[in-house]
Amino acid sequence: MKQSIIFFDIDGTLLSEKTFTVPDSAKEAIRKTQENGHLVFINTGRPILEIDDCIQDLNFDGYVCGCGTYIEFKNKELFHRSLGVNLSRQIVSKLREYHIDAILEGKNGVYYDNDINICSKEVLRIKARHINVGFYKGQTFDDSDIDFDKLVIWNNESSDFEAFHNEFENTLEFIHRGEDFYELVPLGFSKATGIKYLIEHLDIPHQNTYAIGDSTNDLSMLEYVENSIAMGNSHPLLFDLVSFVTKDVDEDGIFSALKHYNII
Repeated sequence: MKQSIIFFDIDGTLLSEKTFTVPDSAKEAIRKTQENGHLVFINTGRPILEIDDCIQDLNFDGYVCGCGTYIEFKNKELFHRSLGVNLSRQIVSKLREYHIDAILEGKNGVYYDNDINICSKEVLRIKARHINVGFYKGQTFDDSDIDFDKLVIWNNESSDFEAFHNEFENTLEFIHRGEDFYELVPLGFSKATGIKYLIEHLDIPHQNTYAIGDSTNDLSMLEYVENSIAMGNSHPLLFDLVSFVTKDVDEDGIFSALKHYNII
């Protein structure tokens, strides 16, 4: 069997959003995939420092993080690109000017505004979780050396999203994730560019590429690989755009997908 490379999203794909655990069947599928000589990678919008222990414990061969802004293989960093201090400060200034809530994510830290400036209950919820699990070390929007890789934003009734979008449409790609929720990534970077980098670096044929996801920020990698798989619990937009639709994450979807393709 020729070596293949399989890319997994985390939330809603590997990690159940009901139980916040990885199903045992998915763990078994990943182990069998590696035993059969294939490579398994996480491909996520999260920065590398936000990878849960339950994901790290699965011993993936590597990680594509921050929507292609960070790439790691066998515990070795291959690539990293941040926005830089100047642009990071500019984004913070405009977030505050246009009253937009955000979480700023990077290899070296996650940045939050002061609670008094945050309108979104979702941002406060995520901040509390990040504190609880140790992802958040106290970095704020006011740090003098602030430097992040990408960000997620939430609009509210006071936000001027159009003005903010106009400021950065030539710098950042705006990925619509929900009604008032966007993921912002440097132009030219995506989950797909991370895959392209790796298959060229590892000399793996494009026809041996697989990706499994469930959300709109997975579209770039699902459209790029030869074999694209959507979880049964995916955003409906994905269903007509992929090669195969598997079962829900909580119904052994990962195992079923890899079995379907004779990976395991």
